[in-house]
Order: sequence, then C-alpha cells, then structure tokens
Amino acid sequence: QVQLVESGGGLVQAGDSLRLSCAFSGDTFSRYAMGWFRQAPGKEREFVAAITWSGGATYYEDSVKGRFTISRDNAKNTVNLQMNSLKPEDTAVYYCAAAYGLGNRHQEDYEYWGQGTQVTVSS
Repeated sequence: QVQLVESGGGLVQAGDSLRLSCAFSGDTFSRYAMGWFRQAPGKEREFVAAITWSGGATYYEDSVKGRFTISRDNAKNTVNLQMNSLKPEDTAVYYCAAAYGLGNRHQEDYEYWGQGTQVTVSS
C-alpha cells in the first residue's frame, strides 16, 4: 500500500520561503507522477504543481508559476515543493498525491494522498 508523508510546513511571513517534502513508500516510486494540491479554509482543494514520473515535465497553477518549483528524487523516493516569495493567499493545507503512470492537474488522476501539512503565511 502506497503511503505518503508530507513535512516542512509552518508559519512564515510574506516574502519568506518554505520547502515541503513528501516521502513515498509502498511501491516503485518512479512509476508514479506526483502532485501537490492545497486547500484553504472554506475553499475547495486545488491543484498547485505536478511532475511526471521521470521528472522530465512539470506543471503549475498560474498563481504559483515563477515562485514555486516542484522536483523529485527517484533514488530517495521523495518529491519536494520549493515555495518562494510566499503570500498570505498561499495559506492552506498542502497535500502530496501520487498517480500511477500519468498525472497532471486533475485530482481524479491521483490514487493516493498524504495527510497534509499546514502552511500559514502572515502579512
């Protein structure tokens, strides 16, 4: 059974940076596309970023382009989200997700989800 465990969330000020990590276990990591999603209070969960199984392609939600970078290390079974120039509107619970084979910005592509990590950005 695939398990995903996020880490790295916290409370920061606007303009600061955070790096989220997600540890994958239970299957062959390189068979999965990986994604990050977030859910702010009172809002639907939304796509943030995704990366293909090889790391050869990445996808971003428009509001994070140029500020966030998704990466993966298939040797360490981890996917990371580097978040720079954080804004108060980035405040949310961030979820790591795994999609067997192909996966992009659609939540229904992802079979496995982590428990989430809280990111709070103060103004």
